[in-house]
Amino acid sequence: MDMPPNKNVQTAMIVCSCNVLTDHDVRTAVNEAAPQRAGEVYGCLGCSAQCGRCARTIKRIMDEALGTADQALDTADEALSMSCPIDCACSGSGAR
Repeated sequence: MDMPPNKNVQTAMIVCSCNVLTDHDVRTAVNEAAPQRAGEVYGCLGCSAQCGRCARTIKRIMDEALGTADQALDTADEALSMSCPIDCACSGSGAR
């Protein structure tokens, strides 16, 4: 029996293939830990940047979540060199 689609369910989009991070993961990290740079998101999610191709997308999601979409995007090099600046709830949990 086919179920009708639930229009209230949002699907997650993978934004980092290396670490299999979704846009929902990024938004959760932003809301819980308030990282300032895209590179800090990786640390907050218990992983580290690999190839760096997702850094601009992560920064864009951060800007949207924080309502600051007009800020300049971080470069991938900067994102690769950063880690979580605080002892956030998700950083030591091994979530990723």
